Amino acid sequence: MNELECIGCGVTIQSKDKDAIGYAPSSSLTRTEIYCQRCFKLRHYNKNESVSLDSDDFLQMVSTIHNTDSLVIHLIDIFDVDGTLLKNLLRIVGDNPIILVGNKVDLLPKSTNKSQLKNWLRGAAKEVGLKVIDVYLISSIKGIGLDELAIRMEKERNKKDIYVVGVTNVGKSTFINQFIQQSTGEKNAITTSYFPGTTLGFINIPLDDHSALIDTPGIVNPYQMAHYVSKDDLKIITPNKEIKSRNYQLDDGQTLFIGGLARFDFVKGEKQSFVCYFSNRIDIHRTKLENADALYERQLGELLRPPNEETLEQLPALVKNAYRIDQPNTDIVFPGLGWITILQGNITVEVYSPKGVAISIRKSFI
Repeated sequence: MNELECIGCGVTIQSKDKDAIGYAPSSSLTRTEIYCQRCFKLRHYNKNESVSLDSDDFLQMVSTIHNTDSLVIHLIDIFDVDGTLLKNLLRIVGDNPIILVGNKVDLLPKSTNKSQLKNWLRGAAKEVGLKVIDVYLISSIKGIGLDELAIRMEKERNKKDIYVVGVTNVGKSTFINQFIQQSTGEKNAITTSYFPGTTLGFINIPLDDHSALIDTPGIVNPYQMAHYVSKDDLKIITPNKEIKSRNYQLDDGQTLFIGGLARFDFVKGEKQSFVCYFSNRIDIHRTKLENADALYERQLGELLRPPNEETLEQLPALVKNAYRIDQPNTDIVFPGLGWITILQGNITVEVYSPKGVAISIRKSFI
């Protein structure tokens, strides 16, 4: 008898152990569409259940792409390039050609130069050793850019399988659902949610008699903010509409708190503007540097929110990093949260993020 697979996450269906992955009651096995119990609860109640697979299991599973002859779509989050661009992608996919796809382009300010952004992404890929055949900007939610990408995918695949690869929570399943909906009219073919790690196995969507579009398990990047916050806070820090840049004129000796999840201290330099790009639902609070420690201790989880109570139970302590920024138009990036653009430079700053969420510096693409 052929194994049954959950059409939501790709895991093999079993009806013997309620606590193991892939469980579905035997009464459901005669249905045309079979979901495991976990996907059923995700779809109908937005309730997530823990699974026994870990990041090594996912990585080992996805690395089998190395042995295939296929086309690879590497989906990244434009709002979190540093946290979603896979630096070990070549070890996973081998010599297979790669199209780099930047998702969530609809969240960036309309003033963003798209051509400049594509060139910037191509350079970012090259810096981590990735040679991509092209770069596309899309929105999985709104379907922006999918028609153009689909034409290129069909041209490049030459009847081969197409694997969609990315980190957890980057939007792979949403991308594939939108792709299928535009092609066939079918909605929500596979499971999507805010929870990282929703897809547990390969999900094959036939393209013709010989090949398929394949959703893969998300690869865990432990440096993303998503792994340290509650599901409610994840919804707050994840943008769902165009970001409104927030401009602050700061003197040295002033501090910006990004909720209670990150902190930016302007330590030394001439008065200048700093532009913040974060979810519109995150409050930014300005205070004097001399008052910042006391404010954080007194107002964390209250005025400085998120984090909520659930996040506070798992959030690592904030860790400080000091930087001398000499070049104008430089971004300080908080992976999975957003970034602050330094317009002039020649300053010293100290920035804080939860331990394990590695801050990075880059040339601004806006």
